[in-house]
Amino acid sequence: MARISLVEKKASLPPEHQGIYDAIAQSRGQVRGPFLALLHSPPLAERTAHLGGYIRFESQLEPKILELAALAAARELECKHEWAAHIGHAQNAGISMQTIRAVHQRKGPENFSSEEAQVISCVQELLRSHRLSERTFQALYARLGERGMVELMATIGYYAMLACTLNAFDVVSTTAPEDLQI
Repeated sequence: MARISLVEKKASLPPEHQGIYDAIAQSRGQVRGPFLALLHSPPLAERTAHLGGYIRFESQLEPKILELAALAAARELECKHEWAAHIGHAQNAGISMQTIRAVHQRKGPENFSSEEAQVISCVQELLRSHRLSERTFQALYARLGERGMVELMATIGYYAMLACTLNAFDVVSTTAPEDLQI
């Protein structure tokens, strides 16, 4: 049960902010997850949706990298909603259930392909120690270049921000399969 009231209906917002609700619903199919809390500050919800729209739908990162980063960040931060929401996105991006289970079990980089291990190591290092090792940085930099690195760090930060909101207010509008729950 959420710790604050959730903004589940457009009519809950003042008329001047109802367009923000509509824009979020249009871009994502519905209003759910972090937006149910963020809409208590409609301008913040609008800006968050705009950033998330870029990260999810316009980033130069391959969908597989983006979804692996989202899953790993959700798992590191024990964010039930984001974890559950991105299992299907990850599969659609070509991430195997074996990899998803390894992220769920917080397995080390040696349990992933070298390309997956780079992303997993990046997320784990950044969210655990708040820094990247030179080895992880150089491996990803050689692969993604400057723009890709900036977009990957912003992606991790975006999902960390969502996890903070979702976890603080105990918002869960999607649940994972029983064997993959956190």
